Amino acid sequence: MAQISATNNQKGGLNLKEVKKNGVARTMNPKKFLFVSIDGLIGDIAWQIVKEGHEVKYYIENPEDKEVTQGFVPMIDDWKKEVDWADVIVFDDVLGQGKKAQKLREQGKFVVGGTPYTDQLEDDRSFGQEELKKHGVPILPYKEFTSFDDAIQFMKNNPGRYVIKPSGQAQNIKGLLFIGEEEDGKDVIQVLDDYKKAWAKKIPVFQLQKRITGVEVAVGAFFNGKEFIYPVNVNFEHKKLFPGNLGPSTGEMGTVVFHSDPNRLFNSTLKKFESKLAEEGYIGYIDINCIVNSNGIYPLEFTSRFGYPHISIMQESMITPIGDFLYELARGDKPQLKVKSGFHIGVRLVVPPFPFTDKETFEVKSKDSLIYFKKPVDGVHLEDVKLVNGEWIITGNSGVVLIVCGSGQTLKQAQNQVYSRIKNIMIPHMYYRTDIGDRWYEDSDKLHNWGYLREL
Repeated sequence: MAQISATNNQKGGLNLKEVKKNGVARTMNPKKFLFVSIDGLIGDIAWQIVKEGHEVKYYIENPEDKEVTQGFVPMIDDWKKEVDWADVIVFDDVLGQGKKAQKLREQGKFVVGGTPYTDQLEDDRSFGQEELKKHGVPILPYKEFTSFDDAIQFMKNNPGRYVIKPSGQAQNIKGLLFIGEEEDGKDVIQVLDDYKKAWAKKIPVFQLQKRITGVEVAVGAFFNGKEFIYPVNVNFEHKKLFPGNLGPSTGEMGTVVFHSDPNRLFNSTLKKFESKLAEEGYIGYIDINCIVNSNGIYPLEFTSRFGYPHISIMQESMITPIGDFLYELARGDKPQLKVKSGFHIGVRLVVPPFPFTDKETFEVKSKDSLIYFKKPVDGVHLEDVKLVNGEWIITGNSGVVLIVCGSGQTLKQAQNQVYSRIKNIMIPHMYYRTDIGDRWYEDSDKLHNWGYLREL
Protein backbone atom coordinates (compact mmCIF):
# COMPACT_ATOMS: atom_id res chain seq x y z
CA MET A 1 0.00 0.00 0.00
CA ALA A 2 1.33 3.40 -0.94
CA GLN A 3 1.07 6.23 1.51
CA ILE A 4 0.83 9.91 0.62
CA SER A 5 3.44 12.10 2.22
CA ALA A 6 4.03 15.81 2.04
CA THR A 7 5.86 16.97 -1.02
CA ASN A 8 8.40 19.77 -0.88
CA ASN A 9 5.76 22.41 -1.45
CA GLN A 10 3.66 20.97 1.41
CA LYS A 11 6.47 21.19 3.93
CA GLY A 12 7.83 24.65 3.49
CA GLY A 13 6.34 26.60 0.62
CA LEU A 14 7.67 27.00 -2.91
CA ASN A 15 10.19 29.65 -3.84
CA LEU A 16 8.37 30.27 -7.09
CA LYS A 17 6.78 33.38 -8.52
CA GLU A 18 4.40 31.38 -10.65
CA VAL A 19 2.42 28.31 -9.66
CA LYS A 20 -0.09 26.58 -11.91
CA LYS A 21 -3.40 25.50 -10.38
CA ASN A 22 -6.01 23.75 -12.53
CA GLY A 23 -4.25 25.09 -15.62
CA VAL A 24 -4.33 28.73 -14.46
CA ALA A 25 -1.00 30.42 -13.74
CA ARG A 26 -0.56 32.36 -10.52
CA THR A 27 1.64 35.32 -11.38
CA MET A 28 1.13 37.25 -8.16
CA ASN A 29 4.30 37.56 -6.10
CA PRO A 30 4.19 35.29 -3.03
CA LYS A 31 2.40 36.94 -0.10
CA LYS A 32 2.59 36.45 3.66
CA PHE A 33 -0.58 34.98 5.19
CA LEU A 34 -1.27 34.92 8.93
CA PHE A 35 -4.14 32.61 9.91
CA VAL A 36 -5.75 33.06 13.35
CA SER A 37 -8.00 30.29 14.65
CA ILE A 38 -9.81 29.40 17.88
CA ASP A 39 -10.22 25.66 17.28
CA GLY A 40 -8.03 24.87 14.27
CA LEU A 41 -10.75 25.06 11.61
CA ILE A 42 -8.93 26.84 8.78
CA GLY A 43 -5.85 24.59 8.56
CA ASP A 44 -6.80 23.03 5.23
CA ILE A 45 -7.02 26.41 3.49
CA ALA A 46 -3.72 27.45 5.05
CA TRP A 47 -2.22 24.25 3.58
CA GLN A 48 -3.69 24.92 0.14
CA ILE A 49 -2.16 28.42 0.21
CA VAL A 50 1.23 26.98 1.24
CA LYS A 51 1.03 24.71 -1.81
CA GLU A 52 0.29 27.71 -4.02
CA GLY A 53 3.68 29.14 -3.07
CA HIS A 54 2.77 31.76 -0.44
CA GLU A 55 4.32 32.08 3.01
CA VAL A 56 2.02 31.05 5.85
CA LYS A 57 2.00 31.22 9.64
CA TYR A 58 -0.84 29.58 11.56
CA TYR A 59 -2.00 30.21 15.14
CA ILE A 60 -4.48 28.00 17.05
CA GLU A 61 -5.77 29.20 20.41
CA ASN A 62 -7.28 26.00 21.85
CA PRO A 63 -4.50 23.93 23.50
CA GLU A 64 -6.21 20.66 22.56
CA ASP A 65 -6.04 21.56 18.87
CA LYS A 66 -2.46 22.86 18.75
CA GLU A 67 -1.23 19.84 16.77
CA VAL A 68 -3.86 20.11 14.02
CA THR A 69 -2.06 20.46 10.63
CA GLN A 70 1.38 20.45 12.27
CA GLY A 71 3.90 19.39 9.64
CA PHE A 72 1.69 20.64 6.83
CA VAL A 73 1.62 24.31 7.85
CA PRO A 74 4.17 26.39 9.84
CA MET A 75 2.70 26.93 13.33
CA ILE A 76 3.25 29.83 15.75
CA ASP A 77 2.47 30.45 19.44
CA ASP A 78 1.69 34.20 19.37
CA TRP A 79 -0.15 35.65 16.38
CA LYS A 80 0.04 39.25 17.60
CA LYS A 81 3.82 39.25 17.18
CA GLU A 82 3.36 38.39 13.49
CA VAL A 83 0.88 41.14 12.55
CA ASP A 84 3.57 43.41 11.09
CA TRP A 85 5.05 40.47 9.17
CA ALA A 86 1.77 39.60 7.45
CA ASP A 87 0.48 40.95 4.13
CA VAL A 88 -2.97 39.59 4.96
CA ILE A 89 -4.53 38.24 8.18
CA VAL A 90 -7.33 35.65 8.05
CA PHE A 91 -9.70 34.93 10.95
CA ASP A 92 -11.72 31.73 10.72
CA ASP A 93 -14.53 32.16 13.23
CA VAL A 94 -17.00 34.44 15.01
CA LEU A 95 -17.17 34.39 18.86
CA GLY A 96 -15.29 37.67 19.25
CA GLN A 97 -12.92 37.30 16.29
CA GLY A 98 -14.81 40.03 14.43
CA LYS A 99 -13.77 42.63 16.98
CA LYS A 100 -10.10 41.73 16.44
CA ALA A 101 -10.50 41.82 12.66
CA GLN A 102 -12.20 45.21 12.74
CA LYS A 103 -9.49 46.71 14.95
CA LEU A 104 -6.74 45.50 12.61
CA ARG A 105 -8.55 46.91 9.57
CA GLU A 106 -8.79 50.26 11.33
CA GLN A 107 -5.00 50.10 11.71
CA GLY A 108 -4.62 49.69 7.95
CA LYS A 109 -4.05 45.93 7.79
CA PHE A 110 -5.57 43.76 5.06
CA VAL A 111 -7.89 41.37 6.91
CA VAL A 112 -10.35 38.62 5.98
CA GLY A 113 -12.76 38.49 8.88
CA GLY A 114 -15.90 39.86 10.46
CA THR A 115 -17.03 42.71 12.66
CA PRO A 116 -18.87 42.70 16.00
CA TYR A 117 -22.11 43.12 14.04
CA THR A 118 -21.53 40.18 11.71
CA ASP A 119 -20.39 38.01 14.64
CA GLN A 120 -23.66 38.81 16.40
CA LEU A 121 -25.68 37.79 13.33
CA GLU A 122 -24.48 34.23 13.92
CA ASP A 123 -23.79 34.09 17.66
CA ASP A 124 -27.10 35.61 18.75
CA ARG A 125 -29.85 33.79 16.88
CA SER A 126 -32.57 36.21 17.97
CA PHE A 127 -30.53 39.20 16.82
CA GLY A 128 -30.01 37.54 13.44
CA GLN A 129 -33.73 36.88 13.06
CA GLU A 130 -34.64 40.45 13.99
CA GLU A 131 -32.10 41.82 11.50
CA LEU A 132 -33.68 39.69 8.78
CA LYS A 133 -37.08 41.10 9.64
CA LYS A 134 -35.66 44.63 9.68
CA HIS A 135 -34.30 44.10 6.16
CA GLY A 136 -37.66 42.90 4.86
CA VAL A 137 -37.00 39.15 4.90
CA PRO A 138 -39.89 36.98 6.24
CA ILE A 139 -38.93 34.84 9.25
CA LEU A 140 -40.49 31.91 11.09
CA PRO A 141 -42.14 32.50 14.47
CA TYR A 142 -39.69 32.00 17.32
CA LYS A 143 -39.30 32.74 21.00
CA GLU A 144 -36.11 33.15 23.03
CA PHE A 145 -35.71 31.64 26.49
CA THR A 146 -33.27 31.72 29.37
CA SER A 147 -35.28 29.25 31.45
CA PHE A 148 -36.12 25.65 30.56
CA ASP A 149 -39.14 25.74 32.85
CA ASP A 150 -40.51 28.73 30.94
CA ALA A 151 -39.91 26.95 27.64
CA ILE A 152 -41.68 23.80 28.84
CA GLN A 153 -44.67 25.85 29.96
CA PHE A 154 -44.72 27.63 26.60
CA MET A 155 -44.82 24.28 24.81
CA LYS A 156 -47.69 23.08 26.97
CA ASN A 157 -49.62 26.25 26.17
CA ASN A 158 -48.67 26.23 22.46
CA PRO A 159 -48.35 22.59 21.33
CA GLY A 160 -46.79 22.00 17.94
CA ARG A 161 -43.59 21.03 16.13
CA TYR A 162 -40.65 23.22 17.17
CA VAL A 163 -36.87 23.22 16.83
CA ILE A 164 -34.65 23.74 19.91
CA LYS A 165 -31.73 25.99 18.93
CA PRO A 166 -29.02 26.89 21.49
CA SER A 167 -27.42 30.32 21.06
CA GLY A 168 -23.84 31.50 21.63
CA GLN A 169 -21.04 28.97 22.06
CA ALA A 170 -23.52 26.18 22.84
CA GLN A 171 -24.68 26.19 19.22
CA ASN A 172 -21.28 24.76 18.26
CA ILE A 173 -22.29 21.55 20.07
CA LYS A 174 -24.33 20.38 17.11
CA GLY A 175 -25.89 17.40 18.88
CA LEU A 176 -27.87 19.83 21.05
CA LEU A 177 -30.00 21.11 18.18
CA PHE A 178 -33.24 19.14 18.31
CA ILE A 179 -35.93 19.00 15.62
CA GLY A 180 -39.35 18.11 16.94
CA GLU A 181 -41.41 15.53 15.06
CA GLU A 182 -44.60 15.22 17.10
CA GLU A 183 -47.55 17.51 16.46
CA ASP A 184 -48.35 17.80 20.18
CA GLY A 185 -44.77 18.82 21.00
CA LYS A 186 -44.27 16.12 23.63
CA ASP A 187 -40.90 15.11 22.19
CA VAL A 188 -39.67 18.72 22.48
CA ILE A 189 -40.93 18.92 26.07
CA GLN A 190 -39.05 15.72 26.94
CA VAL A 191 -35.81 17.02 25.44
CA LEU A 192 -36.19 20.39 27.20
CA ASP A 193 -36.57 18.54 30.48
CA ASP A 194 -33.45 16.48 29.73
CA TYR A 195 -31.47 19.60 28.84
CA LYS A 196 -32.64 21.28 32.05
CA LYS A 197 -31.03 18.45 34.06
CA ALA A 198 -27.84 18.00 32.05
CA TRP A 199 -27.08 21.18 30.07
CA ALA A 200 -28.58 24.15 31.92
CA LYS A 201 -25.20 25.75 32.65
CA LYS A 202 -23.92 25.35 29.09
CA ILE A 203 -27.13 26.58 27.41
CA PRO A 204 -27.96 29.91 29.07
CA VAL A 205 -29.93 31.15 26.04
CA PHE A 206 -31.86 29.21 23.43
CA GLN A 207 -34.68 29.53 20.92
CA LEU A 208 -37.79 27.59 20.14
CA GLN A 209 -38.47 28.11 16.45
CA LYS A 210 -41.62 26.97 14.68
CA ARG A 211 -40.86 24.08 12.36
CA ILE A 212 -42.14 23.97 8.80
CA THR A 213 -41.62 21.43 6.04
CA GLY A 214 -39.79 22.15 2.81
CA VAL A 215 -36.35 21.99 1.24
CA GLU A 216 -33.36 23.03 3.35
CA VAL A 217 -30.92 24.99 1.18
CA ALA A 218 -28.27 27.62 1.79
CA VAL A 219 -26.91 30.41 -0.38
CA GLY A 220 -23.74 32.41 0.18
CA ALA A 221 -21.14 34.63 -1.44
CA PHE A 222 -17.84 36.36 -0.80
CA PHE A 223 -17.91 40.06 0.19
CA ASN A 224 -15.04 42.49 -0.37
CA GLY A 225 -16.02 45.23 2.07
CA LYS A 226 -18.16 47.02 -0.52
CA GLU A 227 -20.12 44.48 -2.55
CA PHE A 228 -20.72 40.80 -3.20
CA ILE A 229 -18.41 38.91 -5.53
CA TYR A 230 -20.21 36.69 -8.03
CA PRO A 231 -21.01 33.91 -8.72
CA VAL A 232 -23.00 33.03 -5.63
CA ASN A 233 -22.84 29.56 -4.12
CA VAL A 234 -25.85 27.32 -3.47
CA ASN A 235 -25.24 24.45 -1.06
CA PHE A 236 -27.05 21.56 0.60
CA GLU A 237 -25.78 20.34 3.96
CA HIS A 238 -26.21 16.79 5.28
CA LYS A 239 -26.16 17.09 9.06
CA LYS A 240 -27.40 13.72 10.29
CA LEU A 241 -24.81 11.05 11.06
CA PHE A 242 -26.23 8.13 9.10
CA PRO A 243 -27.38 7.61 5.50
CA GLY A 244 -31.07 8.27 4.98
CA ASN A 245 -30.81 11.34 7.20
CA LEU A 246 -30.95 9.23 10.36
CA GLY A 247 -29.22 9.44 13.70
CA PRO A 248 -27.93 12.36 15.76
CA SER A 249 -27.20 15.78 14.31
CA THR A 250 -23.56 16.52 13.60
CA GLY A 251 -21.72 19.65 12.57
CA GLU A 252 -21.77 18.30 9.03
CA MET A 253 -21.25 14.95 7.26
CA GLY A 254 -21.10 16.25 3.72
CA THR A 255 -22.20 19.03 1.39
CA VAL A 256 -23.24 19.48 -2.23
CA VAL A 257 -22.46 22.84 -3.85
CA PHE A 258 -22.84 24.53 -7.20
CA HIS A 259 -22.21 28.05 -8.45
CA SER A 260 -24.85 30.37 -9.89
CA ASP A 261 -25.43 33.89 -11.06
CA PRO A 262 -27.58 35.83 -8.57
CA ASN A 263 -30.90 34.01 -8.28
CA ARG A 264 -34.20 34.51 -6.50
CA LEU A 265 -32.97 32.74 -3.36
CA PHE A 266 -29.96 35.08 -3.07
CA ASN A 267 -31.78 38.27 -4.05
CA SER A 268 -34.56 37.62 -1.53
CA THR A 269 -32.14 37.14 1.39
CA LEU A 270 -28.43 38.06 1.41
CA LYS A 271 -28.61 40.68 -1.32
CA LYS A 272 -30.79 42.78 0.98
CA PHE A 273 -27.84 43.02 3.40
CA GLU A 274 -25.35 44.36 0.85
CA SER A 275 -25.49 48.00 1.97
CA LYS A 276 -25.30 47.01 5.67
CA LEU A 277 -22.30 44.74 5.09
CA ALA A 278 -20.64 47.57 3.14
CA GLU A 279 -21.30 49.94 6.03
CA GLU A 280 -19.61 47.40 8.32
CA GLY A 281 -16.69 46.84 5.96
CA TYR A 282 -17.19 43.09 6.20
CA ILE A 283 -14.66 41.01 4.28
CA GLY A 284 -15.06 37.27 3.89
CA TYR A 285 -17.72 34.72 3.10
CA ILE A 286 -21.29 34.90 4.39
CA ASP A 287 -24.02 32.30 4.06
CA ILE A 288 -27.67 31.99 5.04
CA ASN A 289 -29.42 28.67 5.57
CA CYS A 290 -33.12 28.54 4.68
CA ILE A 291 -36.20 26.37 4.52
CA VAL A 292 -38.11 27.02 1.32
CA ASN A 293 -41.47 25.74 0.12
CA SER A 294 -44.19 26.84 -2.27
CA ASN A 295 -45.22 29.58 0.15
CA GLY A 296 -41.87 31.33 0.49
CA ILE A 297 -38.27 31.50 1.73
CA TYR A 298 -37.69 31.29 5.49
CA PRO A 299 -34.10 31.92 6.69
CA LEU A 300 -32.97 29.78 9.61
CA GLU A 301 -29.51 31.09 10.50
CA PHE A 302 -26.48 33.06 9.33
CA THR A 303 -22.94 31.75 8.96
CA SER A 304 -20.93 34.98 8.85
CA ARG A 305 -17.56 33.31 8.36
CA PHE A 306 -16.15 30.40 6.37
CA GLY A 307 -18.20 27.22 6.71
CA TYR A 308 -16.55 23.88 7.41
CA PRO A 309 -16.21 21.72 5.37
CA HIS A 310 -17.82 24.12 2.87
CA ILE A 311 -14.74 26.32 2.31
CA SER A 312 -12.63 23.28 1.38
CA ILE A 313 -15.23 22.19 -1.18
CA MET A 314 -15.30 25.77 -2.49
CA GLN A 315 -11.51 25.77 -2.86
CA GLU A 316 -11.70 22.50 -4.75
CA SER A 317 -14.27 24.04 -7.12
CA MET A 318 -12.28 27.23 -7.74
CA ILE A 319 -10.04 27.76 -10.74
CA THR A 320 -8.79 31.05 -9.30
CA PRO A 321 -6.03 30.22 -6.74
CA ILE A 322 -7.56 30.85 -3.33
CA GLY A 323 -4.46 32.62 -2.00
CA ASP A 324 -4.60 35.21 -4.77
CA PHE A 325 -8.35 35.53 -4.31
CA LEU A 326 -8.24 36.10 -0.53
CA TYR A 327 -5.40 38.62 -0.83
CA GLU A 328 -7.34 40.71 -3.36
CA LEU A 329 -10.52 40.33 -1.31
CA ALA A 330 -8.77 41.61 1.82
CA ARG A 331 -7.50 44.64 -0.10
CA GLY A 332 -11.08 45.53 -1.03
CA ASP A 333 -10.44 44.79 -4.70
CA LYS A 334 -12.94 43.00 -6.92
CA PRO A 335 -11.15 39.71 -7.63
CA GLN A 336 -12.30 37.56 -10.49
CA LEU A 337 -13.78 34.33 -9.13
CA LYS A 338 -13.34 31.66 -11.78
CA VAL A 339 -15.02 28.37 -10.88
CA LYS A 340 -15.59 24.95 -12.38
CA SER A 341 -19.06 24.31 -13.77
CA GLY A 342 -21.22 21.47 -12.56
CA PHE A 343 -21.58 19.98 -9.08
CA HIS A 344 -19.07 19.60 -6.26
CA ILE A 345 -19.36 17.24 -3.29
CA GLY A 346 -17.42 17.02 -0.06
CA VAL A 347 -17.72 13.97 2.22
CA ARG A 348 -16.37 13.94 5.76
CA LEU A 349 -14.45 10.88 6.96
CA VAL A 350 -14.81 10.60 10.73
CA VAL A 351 -13.78 8.27 13.57
CA PRO A 352 -15.01 7.58 17.12
CA PRO A 353 -16.34 9.32 19.15
CA PHE A 354 -17.69 11.78 16.54
CA PRO A 355 -20.19 13.43 16.83
CA PHE A 356 -19.91 13.02 20.60
CA THR A 357 -17.23 14.18 23.02
CA ASP A 358 -15.52 11.30 24.83
CA LYS A 359 -11.82 11.77 25.46
CA GLU A 360 -11.24 8.17 26.58
CA THR A 361 -12.88 6.69 23.48
CA PHE A 362 -10.93 9.03 21.21
CA GLU A 363 -7.60 8.13 22.80
CA VAL A 364 -8.29 4.39 22.69
CA LYS A 365 -9.87 4.12 19.23
CA SER A 366 -8.60 7.03 17.17
CA LYS A 367 -5.78 9.23 18.46
CA ASP A 368 -2.49 8.81 16.58
CA SER A 369 -4.00 6.33 14.10
CA LEU A 370 -2.37 6.36 10.67
CA ILE A 371 -4.16 7.26 7.45
CA TYR A 372 -3.30 4.93 4.56
CA PHE A 373 -3.73 5.61 0.86
CA LYS A 374 -3.85 2.63 -1.48
CA LYS A 375 -2.71 4.97 -4.24
CA PRO A 376 -2.34 8.76 -4.62
CA VAL A 377 -5.73 10.38 -4.19
CA ASP A 378 -6.83 13.79 -5.48
CA GLY A 379 -9.39 15.97 -3.74
CA VAL A 380 -8.23 15.21 -0.18
CA HIS A 381 -8.51 18.03 2.36
CA LEU A 382 -7.27 18.17 5.96
CA GLU A 383 -9.19 18.44 9.18
CA ASP A 384 -7.73 16.99 12.43
CA VAL A 385 -4.54 15.57 10.95
CA LYS A 386 -0.81 16.15 11.52
CA LEU A 387 2.24 15.12 9.51
CA VAL A 388 5.02 13.20 11.30
CA ASN A 389 7.96 11.76 9.34
CA GLY A 390 5.88 11.69 6.19
CA GLU A 391 2.96 9.92 7.86
CA TRP A 392 -0.55 11.39 8.07
CA ILE A 393 -1.75 10.89 11.67
CA ILE A 394 -5.05 11.65 13.44
CA THR A 395 -4.80 14.31 16.13
CA GLY A 396 -7.03 16.87 17.88
CA ASN A 397 -9.98 15.51 19.84
CA SER A 398 -13.11 15.65 17.66
CA GLY A 399 -12.72 12.60 15.43
CA VAL A 400 -13.16 14.66 12.24
CA VAL A 401 -10.32 13.53 9.98
CA LEU A 402 -10.58 14.34 6.26
CA ILE A 403 -12.83 15.91 3.65
CA VAL A 404 -12.79 14.12 0.30
CA CYS A 405 -14.12 16.09 -2.67
CA GLY A 406 -15.38 15.20 -6.11
CA SER A 407 -16.74 17.17 -9.07
CA GLY A 408 -18.73 16.48 -12.21
CA GLN A 409 -20.97 18.02 -14.82
CA THR A 410 -23.81 15.98 -13.32
CA LEU A 411 -24.40 15.17 -9.69
CA LYS A 412 -24.05 11.46 -10.41
CA GLN A 413 -20.59 12.07 -11.92
CA ALA A 414 -19.56 14.04 -8.82
CA GLN A 415 -20.84 11.25 -6.57
CA ASN A 416 -18.99 8.59 -8.55
CA GLN A 417 -15.74 10.54 -8.34
CA VAL A 418 -15.86 11.29 -4.61
CA TYR A 419 -16.81 7.76 -3.56
CA SER A 420 -14.22 6.16 -5.84
CA ARG A 421 -11.61 8.36 -4.17
CA ILE A 422 -12.77 7.36 -0.69
CA LYS A 423 -12.33 3.67 -1.56
CA ASN A 424 -8.59 4.30 -1.79
CA ILE A 425 -8.35 5.66 1.76
CA MET A 426 -8.04 3.46 4.84
CA ILE A 427 -8.46 4.73 8.40
CA PRO A 428 -9.09 2.41 11.37
CA HIS A 429 -12.72 2.63 12.57
CA MET A 430 -13.65 5.30 10.01
CA TYR A 431 -17.23 5.91 8.94
CA TYR A 432 -18.95 8.28 6.51
CA ARG A 433 -22.26 8.80 4.76
CA THR A 434 -22.68 6.98 1.46
CA ASP A 435 -25.63 9.07 0.23
CA ILE A 436 -24.31 12.64 0.06
CA GLY A 437 -26.19 14.26 -2.81
CA ASP A 438 -29.06 11.80 -3.11
CA ARG A 439 -31.51 14.43 -1.83
CA TRP A 440 -30.82 16.59 -4.88
CA TYR A 441 -32.80 14.38 -7.24
CA GLU A 442 -36.03 15.20 -5.40
CA ASP A 443 -35.17 18.65 -4.02
CA SER A 444 -34.05 20.08 -7.37
CA ASP A 445 -37.46 19.44 -8.93
CA LYS A 446 -39.13 21.38 -6.13
CA LEU A 447 -36.65 24.27 -6.18
CA HIS A 448 -36.89 24.67 -9.95
CA ASN A 449 -40.66 24.34 -9.88
CA TRP A 450 -40.89 27.07 -7.21
CA GLY A 451 -38.46 29.27 -9.17
CA TYR A 452 -35.90 29.83 -6.40
CA LEU A 453 -32.86 28.86 -8.52
CA ARG A 454 -33.88 30.97 -11.48
CA GLU A 455 -31.24 33.53 -12.41
CA LEU A 456 -32.54 37.10 -12.31
